[in-house]
Amino acid sequence: MATEGDYDCVVIGAGVQGSFTAYQLAKHGKRTLLLDQFVLPHSRGSSHGQTRIIRKAYDQDYYAVMMDECYRLWAQIQEEANVKLYSDSWMYVWEPSVKGFSCSQLRIDENKSPFLPPGQTGLLVMGPENGINYQVVKKTLEKNGAPMVILQPEEFSKHIPNFNLAPGDGALVDTTAGILYADRALRAVQGQFQKLGGIIKDGQEVTGIEPGDLVTVRTSGGVYRAKNLVVTAGCWTNSVLSYTGLQLPLQVLKINVCYWKEKVPGSYSVQHGFPCFVQAKCPEAPHHIYGLPSNEYPGLMKRDRPTDRSDVEILKRYVSRCLPGLVPEPAVVESCLYTMTPDEDFVMDCHPVHNNIVIGAGFSGHGFKFGPLIGKLLCELSLGEVPSYDLSPFRIRRFQEHSKSAL
Repeated sequence: MATEGDYDCVVIGAGVQGSFTAYQLAKHGKRTLLLDQFVLPHSRGSSHGQTRIIRKAYDQDYYAVMMDECYRLWAQIQEEANVKLYSDSWMYVWEPSVKGFSCSQLRIDENKSPFLPPGQTGLLVMGPENGINYQVVKKTLEKNGAPMVILQPEEFSKHIPNFNLAPGDGALVDTTAGILYADRALRAVQGQFQKLGGIIKDGQEVTGIEPGDLVTVRTSGGVYRAKNLVVTAGCWTNSVLSYTGLQLPLQVLKINVCYWKEKVPGSYSVQHGFPCFVQAKCPEAPHHIYGLPSNEYPGLMKRDRPTDRSDVEILKRYVSRCLPGLVPEPAVVESCLYTMTPDEDFVMDCHPVHNNIVIGAGFSGHGFKFGPLIGKLLCELSLGEVPSYDLSPFRIRRFQEHSKSAL
């Protein structure tokens, strides 16, 4: 098979991370090829679906710090593409009260600054008030000066209707949080990449990689050479990296995304003031439970985390206890793939042997919101620049006990 051309960089994997990396490289004037093994768009990875939560509420301080720039970069790509990428028509109005700040009402404000964070639904965070998870998130938001509202138990139902707060649970709202339109965002960044001269070739499975000063990438549709290679292949990362003699401790999980029917249409919608939420700990489940307002399917609220039918049963019990306005049997169940690292932190690093191969992987079900910044950071690594952030938490060397290398 003849070599089809030389590039400054080839990016393998056209999900949100790879697409933003290719876009950043093209903005730097680099001749860039973006490859994907499936015909685009597709629903076989981790970047499909209509919505994602964007939030600053995190256990780890470094994620909360990074989110400031993520908000700005999302606003930038929205302006460049002239496409609405996040919900921002509805917002809570927070007014001083005797106990700090409280939510007074819901209103529409079409004249807000374009620099406001994506979405205005907010993120409701709940968990045992004295529990580690809830307290760490609260302290991280406080440390980073993030707008936050503490809801007292006696006022919770007034401001968050149709939701039962468990006795002993604390509740706060990350007011920067909201909803990203995922499919729309992916199309937008790929379109901007192409406008900058970038090339997308889909339906091309990688069949070989030959490292060197010029990296050769062989696919089912052609052979390509580049000065640099970026691997953002999601759950297929280890398959691609096997051609370079490297394996990472990644685990692929199939996550079922459930949609629950409203008993009264619209009662859990953004328009009625229902926020995104995360339950940090509850009797039904050992893991966090996430939810979004009804949006994708009219009258159906989105919840994720179950991996099999037993977890669906757990969620049914949670819905029955906490969300009385929902039918406790999921109306629609879809799937998504998560690529997990042992510590659930990302991988952003150069290959330990081949410095012109950069790896972005293991986004562990919470990487979509960081897409624009991850693209910037992987671009910086590919260009040999000093990264804009400390990447110590994301380096491959933390896996030395787990990594397998044939080199």
